[in-house]
Amino acid sequence: MRKRVFFIILFVVSIAGLAVVQYRYLNIGLNLASVQFNRKVAAAGEDIRNGLFSRNQLTYLLASVLERDSTRFNTSLDHMTDASRHFLEDYIRESLVDNDIDADFRFSLMTRDSSYYLGSGQPLLDKPAPFTYPIEVQGFLPSRVGQRLVLQLQFEDLNRYFLTQLNGLTLPSLLFLLGIFIAVLWGLRTFYWQQRTITTTHEFINNLTHELRTPVFSISLAAKIIAEKAEGAGSSQESVVQLSDSILQQASRLSNHIDKVLELGSLEKGSTGIPLEELDALPLLKEVCLQFKARSELEDQPFEFELPEVPLMLMGSAFHLENAVNNLLDNARKYGEGKPITLIARIMDTELLLEVRDKGRGIPR
Repeated sequence: MRKRVFFIILFVVSIAGLAVVQYRYLNIGLNLASVQFNRKVAAAGEDIRNGLFSRNQLTYLLASVLERDSTRFNTSLDHMTDASRHFLEDYIRESLVDNDIDADFRFSLMTRDSSYYLGSGQPLLDKPAPFTYPIEVQGFLPSRVGQRLVLQLQFEDLNRYFLTQLNGLTLPSLLFLLGIFIAVLWGLRTFYWQQRTITTTHEFINNLTHELRTPVFSISLAAKIIAEKAEGAGSSQESVVQLSDSILQQASRLSNHIDKVLELGSLEKGSTGIPLEELDALPLLKEVCLQFKARSELEDQPFEFELPEVPLMLMGSAFHLENAVNNLLDNARKYGEGKPITLIARIMDTELLLEVRDKGRGIPR
């Protein structure tokens, strides 16, 4: 439970920390974008100032509108005002686009005392916007009007504009953050699901081994009673004694298997390992071979074995070594098609080589 809480807290803190780092990077990106935008607006303002410096069709029209003089044009003052507003707006937009600025803007052209005024279709905001850029007009227009003129540009919401410019960074970051979040959640879900499965498996193993102990004890007890009665009856019951001994041996082997199943359950948890000890494998191999030979004779299965007559000292587990050899012999019996089976053990340098041979068809390639 403590580990689970620890991992959940670690996950939440990591995701929150990553989000904060991304937010900080986003702020840095917005600040850099703002600095770069200011430089572009300054360059565009210089282009606009240069374009309005000399007399041309646009400045001549603007001067007439600011002076409220329509005598030079064959149209009304209102039409002149609308035309000059559109021409000036198009000129400003073209200058901004030439400097890689495509944000929405508002503008106003006014004198210092605001006696002359020409604005965009949308008036400037009452509140001072954070992105307002005044451009002092020089040259023909102020000399014609006789006052200092200021062209004021205003951008309403540049943060949204900057975010669209940073989509190449913000959108992948959000997607990667979401991907990490989903992957970690899936990993935690899988981990805890496996933990529940392992717990259920261990409970099943414990219950199964507990239930198996009772019939194993009953089999062992019945075999002992049969052996005692057969011994009392004399030599005519020799085969019965042999069978009862075989039952006792297999019951003892099954009991050992039950104990080892419990050990394997704890091994899965990582709480213990396979204990290795120095042992002589020769007596163990002899016992396994003699048991298998007795069983083979009852099934008319030819079996021979060759073991060296010297101690076979090695580091290992007697239980697992016995299981390995028994499995090989059982497979040879099952799939050997009743043909002779041979077990050969020999020493090669510092290793013990075990061979189990049979005349069956073998395992498909």
